[in-house]
Parts: sequence; C-alpha cells; structure tokens
Amino acid sequence: MNSSNLLARNARKYAKNEAIICHGRRVTYRDLDEQVTRLSHALLEQGVRQGDKVLIFMPNVAEFVVSYFAIQRIGAIVVPVNAKLTLPEVEYVAQHAEARAIIAHEAIFTSVENITLVSIKIKTGQVMDGWLNYEALIQNASTHTIDCQLNEDDASTILYTSGTTGKPKGVLFSYRNILTVAQMIAVEMEVKPESRILLMMPLTHSAPLHLFLMAGVLVGATNVLTPIFTPDLFIDTIEQEKITHFFGAPVAYLLTAQSSRLKTADLSSMKWWVYGGAPLSKHEVSFIEKAFQTANLTCVYGLTEAGPSGSLMFGKEHVLKAGSIGQRAPLGTELRIINDNGEDVAHGEVGEIVLFGEGNMMGYYKDEVATQAAFIDGWLKTGDLARFDEDGYIWIVDRKKDVIISGGVNIYPKEIEDCLVGYEGIFEVAVIGAPHPQWGETVKAVYASKVEINEEILIAYLEEHLAKYKIPRIFERVEALPRNASGKILKQSLKGQEVR
Repeated sequence: MNSSNLLARNARKYAKNEAIICHGRRVTYRDLDEQVTRLSHALLEQGVRQGDKVLIFMPNVAEFVVSYFAIQRIGAIVVPVNAKLTLPEVEYVAQHAEARAIIAHEAIFTSVENITLVSIKIKTGQVMDGWLNYEALIQNASTHTIDCQLNEDDASTILYTSGTTGKPKGVLFSYRNILTVAQMIAVEMEVKPESRILLMMPLTHSAPLHLFLMAGVLVGATNVLTPIFTPDLFIDTIEQEKITHFFGAPVAYLLTAQSSRLKTADLSSMKWWVYGGAPLSKHEVSFIEKAFQTANLTCVYGLTEAGPSGSLMFGKEHVLKAGSIGQRAPLGTELRIINDNGEDVAHGEVGEIVLFGEGNMMGYYKDEVATQAAFIDGWLKTGDLARFDEDGYIWIVDRKKDVIISGGVNIYPKEIEDCLVGYEGIFEVAVIGAPHPQWGETVKAVYASKVEINEEILIAYLEEHLAKYKIPRIFERVEALPRNASGKILKQSLKGQEVR
C-alpha cells in the first residue's frame, strides 16, 4: 500500500464524505481524488518523473493536500517546506534535496518569487511570468486513472528538521514509516470515518502531517484545515465544525486558556485534546483543564526521525503524573532508556531514550555519517535524557545537548524550568548555560512575564525547591521566548545573545 492508492480506495469507499474543509471550501473524497489525478497528469506533462523531489511551499490549505498526494501518485518525493522560511532558507532545502519543482501558494508566494534553483515552478492564484498556474493546470489536465506502483518500502517524503543547532537535515521516510504512525494514531486515539480532525499546526511538520492528516485519510475522516492559529479561530472552528480531534503545541493550549470565551464556548464535540512538542507541568495542566473544562488531555512524545512516535500519556494519568510523558510506547513502537554503554538503566537512573519501530526514518538524506550516528543496534537515539520513576512513568530530565556543566557538575535545565514556571506571573522559561571564567558555565534563566520580578524573591522561591548549585545566577526578563515554527524554544538563539 502507498498513500496514493489509499486515497484512491477511499474515494471509492467514502466518495461523498467530506475529506477536506478549508476557508468554507468543502471537498469530498471523490473530488479530492480527481483533483489529485489532474495535478498528477499536469506534473507528468511538465517533466516531473518518479524519484524527482518536489517542494510544497504552502500554509495549511486544500491545495497542500492535493499537491501532497499528486506528487506521490506519480512516484515523486514530497518535500514540504516550512511556510515561514526566507528565500535563502528555501533555496538551501531546494539545493540539498536536488528539487526539480516547487508548488507555492499565492498567500506566501513573495518569499519564493525569485527562486532559481528549480526548473519547474507552479503557483496558485494570480498568473505570474515564469510560473505555471496551478488552477489552469488542474482544469486542463486529464482525469484518466494513474495507478501508483510504489510499495511500502519506497521513498515517500523528505522533511527538513528545524535546524535549531545548524543546517537542517533532510529526514527521509518510506510509505511504511508514515502509514505505521498513521495507523498508530488511528488505533490509539479512535480516529474513525465520522471523526473531524482540526489541523491548525503546520502540515510541514511530522506530527500534523503524518499522525493526524494521514490518520484521517487512512480511515476516511474529515480534515479541517486553517492556514493560521489564533485562540479565537481555534474556538470558532471547533464550534462550527464540531471537531473531535485536535493536536497542538502546548503554547496553543496555554494561549487559548487565557480566553474568556472558553467559559461559554460549546466544545462538547471534542473527544481528543492532544498536545506534543514538550511536556506540560502540573501547574500548566491544571490551568488548561480548568479553562477548557476537560480532563481529556493526551500527551504524545516523539521526534521527527521516529515518524514521529515515542510514548503516550492519557487524560486520567495527568492527575498524578503531569509532566511525565507516560509509561508506554504506542502501537508499533518500543522504548528503552539506556546508559552510554547501551545498557538499560535502573529505575531512577538517568539515561537516553531510544526507540525501535517501523515508524523510524530510512535515514538522513545524503548523510550516511549522521544516519549511522543516529542509531545504536537498530534503535533510534533521541538525544533526550530521562528516567523511569517507581511506577514506570518516564520523566524527561533534559536534552542531552542542553545539559549545563558547571564546575564539573551536571545541571539539568528542565528541572529548574519546571520549578520557575510554577511561580505566579511567569508563563514561560528557558534555562541555559552562560560562559563563566571559573566554572566553565553558570546557570542563566530567561523568563517571560508581564512585569519584572525581583531576583531576590525568585532566588528565595527556588531555594525552597532546589539545591543551591542549581539556582540561576543570572536572570533575564523578556516579552516572549523565541520559538521555531513547531513551537519549540530556540535555546541556541538565547545562547547567542550577550550575557550581562
């Protein structure tokens, strides 16, 4: 099975079901499949062939979904590109992926208008010199069936990592990788033909694309797309479209939880409130649950290279284990915590999370050295340091690369961040290592709050919860922490700032 044939099957099976809803536009599975076939023929006519790489530069719109499946239908490889990237960043991806074509959306077209590194350029909306018109291509193309002959082990997609610590790497996936994690979500989170999935997080990221869009298409569910996220749009869309499933970064929940509209909003259709990208603290979980009037928060942990997949924690488990990432890996995945010798650690000991399963990537595109370094005996290394507690729940201590070594002592920033975010008035924190002439590094806390907080008061608060060597020596207040498009805090950016 491949994604193209999966869509074609559901176009027959669920012909009249709504596949895509976006900007008031409603597309059935039969109509979606026909548009995919038309665009596939158009791409073939322009010279795109099996194995060619095609960039998609679009927000969450119906044309993204059509382009995604059309590229795969002719055996080409999809390269979704973050809609917030600048031209030099897109050109890096195009050059590294050896892309033959790009399909861009009118709303963000100016960012790539002058791209020169691809030979075939297609855009939606207004006709532009040097670019083929998306709508005209579809209108004039054949509807003759194209039967994709690729199998599950063939290459499907390249997703480029966020590149927070250097140039982004291209993560290469097979159809098997993607269908494995889509099936996992469908089973674990009860995605059915009558489900209505809200996709507000960028489809250029693995969780929205592979877990939720593909799970929806897998079972014939309805996928509701919005090109942006705002708390008001979030609430409106749930009410109007009777959404049942939503995945978002913690910040999406935390921002919306501040809205007074939640007191009267009708969110009764919602069954699965899913978050990922970072754990939520006990304080944050209580805040969100009270605001949303729900006890059904579900945590998903994973990384792009794993499909993504990793672990799950369901609503009832948050009562005692908020801040954990759960106690088991989901369907199709195994999880271990190992030491530097590759041995399983004892409960309470810190080690690195490693994952095994068919969702794991084929490898980094054109980087065999990095691919080999990413695995140990077939298990994918996550770079996340964690421990099992006495009940078998997994607690992430920190990123391996984020550990602060001060005077030869390991300090885990996440422990300090979890403590600081519980202080009234602080809504997000990043703890980093700042250069120190004697200790090598010292602890610095960058926090976001509406007003400056007295450092002596913060230190006194921390002394009640942490050993003295863990307490930050430097505090800095900011309006908001820098984040990438997937909502992750850019600690490298903070480290690059001058330390006072």
